[in-house]
This record gives sequence, structure tokens and C-alpha cells, in this order.
Amino acid sequence: MLRTMQEFEHGVVPNSLNEAAEAIVWAEHIVFVFPLWLGTMPALLKAFLEQVMRPGTAFAYPDEGGGFPKTLLRGRSARMVVTMGMPSIFYRLWFLSHGIAGMRRSILRFAGISPVRETLFGMVAGAGDATRAKGLGQIRKLGERAR
Repeated sequence: MLRTMQEFEHGVVPNSLNEAAEAIVWAEHIVFVFPLWLGTMPALLKAFLEQVMRPGTAFAYPDEGGGFPKTLLRGRSARMVVTMGMPSIFYRLWFLSHGIAGMRRSILRFAGISPVRETLFGMVAGAGDATRAKGLGQIRKLGERAR
């Protein structure tokens, strides 16, 4: 876990995550699959993203010290596949998808990744085999379309 801005900006990506950081730079399309916890991504996913989406990999600070950072991951797209216990329509309408909207805007698009699409699966806790199979079929079709 990163604890300081100094670590984020100047620390070394752990050896165990170097391959993942390189894969993100290499990829044309990135898929994140995670459960919704407390309205957003789990802490371990956030910690992972803090490690691999660092300056020099995902973005670069301007040389002159002013202005917006330069995005380094342009030309890539992403999809978030999110499972949750509540109906996904409720998450979209009542909570405005705030947790995944933050990931989309403040992490992925900030680094230049666009478009960022999302697929939400609600009411998964009590879902039976047929519901799971239907969801996996949807994901399979998205994979076949390569987006």
C-alpha cells in the first residue's frame, strides 16, 4: 500500500506488479472485473491501481511545473465488469454509479484511456446457475466483439 505522495511519485513499482504495469502499457483494451464493496472498488483493486498507474506509466507531469499532466495511455479502451448485491438500476439511478464513475474519470480517463464502458450485474448474491450462465454469456459476447 502506498502511504505518501513521495512514494507514489518517486517510489519503485513492486517487482510483483512490474509485469502487470507493462501489460497495461502494452494492451489495447483492459478489462477490470470486481465486486462492488461499499459503493466502489475493493481496497486491493485501488491499491493495485495506485501502484501501476503512476507518473511515468499512466501520465507525466509537465516539465515546467504548471498545467495538466500529459496522458500516456491514449489509444486504449477499458471495460469495468462489476457485480453487486443491489439491483444495478438502483446503483445507477440512486447512487449515480459514483464509485465506478470515480474510477472511470479519475483513474482511467485521467490516464487517457477512453472509451471506458461498464457492465453491471446486480442481485448476484442469491443468483442461481441460470442467472450466472446468462451473465457469463453476456461477457463472452463482449469478448468476442473485442470490446
